[in-house]
Amino acid sequence: STRPVKRKRQPLALCFTRRPVVAKLFVSYFPAKNASIPAASMVHYVKMEDGKVMPIQEMLKSIERYNPEHLKVIEAYVEEQARENQYDLEANLACLKLYQFNPHLLNLDITYIILLKALTNFPHTDFVLCKCLLLPAQMNDETVKEIIYLADILEKCDFSLFWSRLAKHPENYQKISGFHDSIRKFVCHVVGITFQTIERGYLMQLLGNVEEKVLLSWLKRYGWKEEGGLVTIATQEDNIKTKHITEKIEFDNLAPLMANCL
Repeated sequence: STRPVKRKRQPLALCFTRRPVVAKLFVSYFPAKNASIPAASMVHYVKMEDGKVMPIQEMLKSIERYNPEHLKVIEAYVEEQARENQYDLEANLACLKLYQFNPHLLNLDITYIILLKALTNFPHTDFVLCKCLLLPAQMNDETVKEIIYLADILEKCDFSLFWSRLAKHPENYQKISGFHDSIRKFVCHVVGITFQTIERGYLMQLLGNVEEKVLLSWLKRYGWKEEGGLVTIATQEDNIKTKHITEKIEFDNLAPLMANCL
């Protein structure tokens, strides 16, 4: 009969040395300290002092959001929001907060992007939050003053003035992808809760003197119907429900009040 071959157990240290693939994958996913990091991964990942790498969203939930060494990464993330038509309020607020703590690191171009991105999220109060974090050096900047003025116009829903004012300084929003459509979305929100019907030409003016093709695309998006030069928005009567309020006040509840009046 054949005797089974007894395999020799390998030392524990040797077992650890036989896993080079895992180590290689880790290094390729998280580049070395001096290696060049692609723009996409640099935007989304932050490297800690201990060498640990975490997504920027997780970093913003920790005390590391106040570390000025991460400012360049956050600024790159802000620029990507402008390019890719994305929006992350927490990252933008963290960037402004770092400017507060480190005024010497202030970047006005990044400030412009943050404020303009906040404009695109009207009617939410993001712009007010960003404005409260501005330094005097930012508030005194002429471009910042202009953006704040645009926010005031939007808040008053003076859309005709907004578009005319915007046309005077086109360089302010050229870096913001989808800026016009985001503002038009807010315009449609206001129109939707205000009008039952609106003149076709007036709607085109509110949307920024848009062309026929652009107008039709927005009508299709919101399901608005056009007939005879009028655009039917909604029957606002459906949104207004009559409330019957009945108050029952017992005499015992009024007795102390009447006694005090004597």
